[in-house]
Amino acid sequence: MPKYETLLLDLGGVCLLNPVELHGKLEAVLGLPAGAFTWLGPIDPSTDSRWQAMVDGTGMNEREYWASRASDVGKAAGRELSLTDYMKLIYDPPDANLIRPGALRTVELALEAGIGVSVLTNDMRAFHGPDWEKGLDFLGLVDHIADCSDTGILKPDPRSYERAIGMVGTLPERILFVDDQPGNVAGGTRAGLDAVWFDIAKAEEAWDDVACQLGLS
Repeated sequence: MPKYETLLLDLGGVCLLNPVELHGKLEAVLGLPAGAFTWLGPIDPSTDSRWQAMVDGTGMNEREYWASRASDVGKAAGRELSLTDYMKLIYDPPDANLIRPGALRTVELALEAGIGVSVLTNDMRAFHGPDWEKGLDFLGLVDHIADCSDTGILKPDPRSYERAIGMVGTLPERILFVDDQPGNVAGGTRAGLDAVWFDIAKAEEAWDDVACQLGLS
């Protein structure tokens, strides 16, 4: 019997490109010079003390972080930008190129092997609105989407994991949970999941490791 019945994935950063990886697109859309945005979050935390503080739990939460970055981007472009405005500039329209190749490859292999795949995300509908997901074919592959935007109970609150576990209907110890935020990984472990941290700076290697843990490579 395979060790895992279900692969439970965070969306942003793990499956979906992180906003800092789309600085070039954003600069072009706003008519700003290439390299205008130098804060690189998870790609190079040394450039981004605000990101470091968020990850360490000594600063703002993730939604507050991205709202602050939306404000920074707006100031650079000479306009006001809300968090949702910022996300629309980067992620609209939803496109297959926004999904990591390793995510698609591993999810397809998991499904072929009879392993269920679901998503546990804090912010999808809060960031992108209720209809954005319909344009992303990748999300049509997954069995369940537990979006904490719907309840306001966010990871790492234990109730967020309980809700996802109930949705997928799998024993916690038979679920491999993948997230790019260390605090959320720790929360998953406390909930009884086999939780692993996803290194966005080495994303395709991280996906190879997930596939290996699932026994798919």
